[in-house]
Amino acid sequence: MDLWFGFGIALQPNNLMWSVFGVLIGNLIGVLPGMGALTTISMLLPLTYVIAPVPAILMLAGIFYGSQYGGAIGAILLNLPSHPPHAVTCLDGYPMTKMGKGGTALGVTMMSSFFAASVGIIVMIFLSPLLVQVAFKFGPTEICSIMLLGLLAGATMSRGSPLKGVAMTIFGLLCGVVGTDVISGTIRFSFGITELSDGVELGGLCMGLFGIADFLVSVNRTQVKSSDAKVSMKDMRPTRAEMKQAFWPMVRGTTVGTLFGAMPGTGPTITTFLAYALERKVSKNPERFGHGELAGVASPEAASHSKTQVDFIPTMSLGIPGDAVMALILGALIIKGVQPGPQLITEHPDIFWGLIASFWIGNVLLVILNVPMIGVWVKLLQVPYKFLFPAAVFFICVGVYSTKNSLFDVGMVAVFGIFGAIFLLLDFPVSPIVLGFVLGPMLEENFRRAMLLSRGDILVFVQRPIAAWFIGACSLLILAQVWAYAMRLRTARVRAESEVDVQALIGK
Repeated sequence: MDLWFGFGIALQPNNLMWSVFGVLIGNLIGVLPGMGALTTISMLLPLTYVIAPVPAILMLAGIFYGSQYGGAIGAILLNLPSHPPHAVTCLDGYPMTKMGKGGTALGVTMMSSFFAASVGIIVMIFLSPLLVQVAFKFGPTEICSIMLLGLLAGATMSRGSPLKGVAMTIFGLLCGVVGTDVISGTIRFSFGITELSDGVELGGLCMGLFGIADFLVSVNRTQVKSSDAKVSMKDMRPTRAEMKQAFWPMVRGTTVGTLFGAMPGTGPTITTFLAYALERKVSKNPERFGHGELAGVASPEAASHSKTQVDFIPTMSLGIPGDAVMALILGALIIKGVQPGPQLITEHPDIFWGLIASFWIGNVLLVILNVPMIGVWVKLLQVPYKFLFPAAVFFICVGVYSTKNSLFDVGMVAVFGIFGAIFLLLDFPVSPIVLGFVLGPMLEENFRRAMLLSRGDILVFVQRPIAAWFIGACSLLILAQVWAYAMRLRTARVRAESEVDVQALIGK
């Protein structure tokens, strides 16, 4: 009954138009290298200020899962991983193209993606009644402990060093507390700048970190890779034998993506590589991987799409974004006055069920769009970067200026762009900054409420069962990182000692 209500919301002309727009833009952006979902959602975030909450969220969600479809096209046809999750698809997708089976790889990718997305949607539907039952058991103490877990997971499980991830999360937290305090009304950390009294704009921060910074790092890339691959609609229909070969890898990849989708801090890149590693492990012919093995395409693509759909469960129901894109969507909900959390399903059923219904509509649209437009996407892949760069920067500046008609916000984007480029060059992950920026103020607000209700007793976080479980998970996460660091030090010491022994033997 709730799902039919969702289809009624999603099929309303206005909502359907914005959903189609998001899917189309996401698919286009997914094909273009360097223009990922983060950059696009950052550029279009100001647009959500002037439209209703339901179409705004449907558009952003369409961009997110639409970009996952488009990213596989460049990986398979040009060996060009437009986005990190599709890097593993290059390993077997491009060799298949060189063997004349690029169409088969794309066809299996689309079928795997649709199957995995459908499973992810079904998981969301069946989990929703459980979420409604536990919704009213969450108070400020439980929400605060969940936010803390989300911050720790995003900081320590991001790419690279956990310490770098923690540093970037703290940077995001500091950016998040700039402006007027919600409870006391005091202006904090504005340094006397009037424009900062309302805080740092989420759109400006994200456009700088993920738009300008990425372009500054990639601006010297001038080579355009050509492709002789010709793919027709007939080529994209796999044979029965090929479908049988791809079926179980598709199921296993979907399972991996679904399991990791509900875990905060595990991005789609980790998921696709885990799915690929699992497929090699269970294969009877692991030596075929890297030389055009169909399972090496089906499994990671299925994992990526199921992960994308299930990512919305912790974001919508608990307010914990799984990655930076989810943090942006979370921020858009907050901007529209919608508080994500366990009570979202009961307080805003139009958003929750409309979003679930739009997933199915959007995935059908993606299959319809991609089949006849493969040739167009291949041509777009050959657009020189020197044309993409100034056009994207122009739209970023127009977008951020149109929010408040303020040149200060444009300058803020430039500053964050420079910071972001420096962080990227120093190999610091920038995604935790957004997690810290979005979750930080919510963590602070709920912590202060919990302290007021408990009259300053910090032990309330271990006395309440749900909060205690999440605090325990935080402790285990910290201990796991400390143990991993100790193991790395031990391995490095053993390796250094063995090298010294070898050199001593050579000297004798």
